[in-house]
Amino acid sequence: MAAIIPDINQELIGLCIRGDRVAQYRLYKQYSRTMYNLCLRMVSNRSEAEDLLQESFVKMFRELPSFRGQSTLGAWLRRIVINQCLNHIRKQKPVFVELYPGDVADDPIQDADFNDITADEIHQAILRLPEGARVVCVLHLLEGYRHSDISGMLGISESTSKSQYRRAVNLLQDSLMKKVYEK
Repeated sequence: MAAIIPDINQELIGLCIRGDRVAQYRLYKQYSRTMYNLCLRMVSNRSEAEDLLQESFVKMFRELPSFRGQSTLGAWLRRIVINQCLNHIRKQKPVFVELYPGDVADDPIQDADFNDITADEIHQAILRLPEGARVVCVLHLLEGYRHSDISGMLGISESTSKSQYRRAVNLLQDSLMKKVYEK
């Protein structure tokens, strides 16, 4: 049996289950910004991200009585958000381009080259990535999923996941290097 993880939101969760709108709003305010940013990184379209955020919260509040506390509420909500985004992406049938070893450079760039790059510039560079590369990059780099997990989530091979990630990293490096030289 999995251990129950104490959640600082336990009282709010109970109130939400009983339909308390103020408690629901408090949970929404607590998590909405972080989850919106996750949606936006996954789909790169503000209106789609807003819709997915709302759908995710509706689903969370509807399924809250089944929340068992085996993770924090934030981790559980993050999983709901990722699943909502993946379902949306699957419906649009993104293109995952299989890359071959010669297609991607393997030159790591020193971190010091990026000292003047802001978080917003990195965020914008991620949003400009092609959809397949962006989704794999967000899931692997930012959300910590393994390529084997990503391949199952997206219905692609593990090697495609790895090559899309490498493509994303190279495109991000190129984009951010342009910013470095502009400054």
